Amino acid sequence: MSNKPLIPESKLPSLGTTIFTQMSALAQQHQAINLSQGFPDFDGPRYLQERLAYHVAQGANQYAPMTGVAALREAIVDKTEELYGYRPDANSDVTVTAGATEALYAAITALVRSGDEVICFDPSYDSYAPAIELSGGVLKRIALQPPHFRVDWQQFAASLSDKTRLVILNTPHNPSATVWQREDFAALWQAIADREIYVLSDEVYEHICFAAEGHASVLAHPQLRERAVAVSSFGKTFHMTGWKVGYCVAPAAISAELRKVHQYLTFAVNTPAQLAIAD
Repeated sequence: MSNKPLIPESKLPSLGTTIFTQMSALAQQHQAINLSQGFPDFDGPRYLQERLAYHVAQGANQYAPMTGVAALREAIVDKTEELYGYRPDANSDVTVTAGATEALYAAITALVRSGDEVICFDPSYDSYAPAIELSGGVLKRIALQPPHFRVDWQQFAASLSDKTRLVILNTPHNPSATVWQREDFAALWQAIADREIYVLSDEVYEHICFAAEGHASVLAHPQLRERAVAVSSFGKTFHMTGWKVGYCVAPAAISAELRKVHQYLTFAVNTPAQLAIAD
């Protein structure tokens, strides 16, 4: 009988600990300013903390509905209509997730099949690639060039193939701070209109935008939003990243598939935190 330890074959052999974890540890070790993580060096609103404490004291400590607390989903609908002129259905189109990263993972898992190609624009969030790889997808990277880090739409069109399944974009972009404009979404639509390609729009910094033209969302584009998942983060918006409350908006058919993944990843998200944010 062998005493040799059983070591699993890695599904992600090329990956180690995320660079964000490594850099945060170094920043703490050397008491340096941490520019690697997406959170500020000041606390979030006192009002939210008080509302969280209130809901905990009121007994809101059990599982929330799988798709999210109704009051928060309704608030997301109102916000989307106010900012982007589109009113999604709170019951079928809005899903609250355990942070934006879970929403990204669930969307990629729901949409990408083995052999599908996924396009993303580099530099990009390091959670995209592992999710694509675990779903059997093939990542195609398009490098955004300095100094402006804008998409070269001719290069993008040339990168499309019959296997392209998903395009992942990030606006406002981390780390370049480039903001997509309406013309970019129009160019994206022109390139993929006749193809069966979905769009995953990572918009977690939508409220941290200093561009004169403001943030443009995929949800404001009538054609693209019919095949898109828009992801956002209350942690980023309210500087409460430890609460891990994000959400996504997508058409009912896409949301239904995304929710199948979500329910077996986390099922539900922190109940009192959702209620506090809804307040």
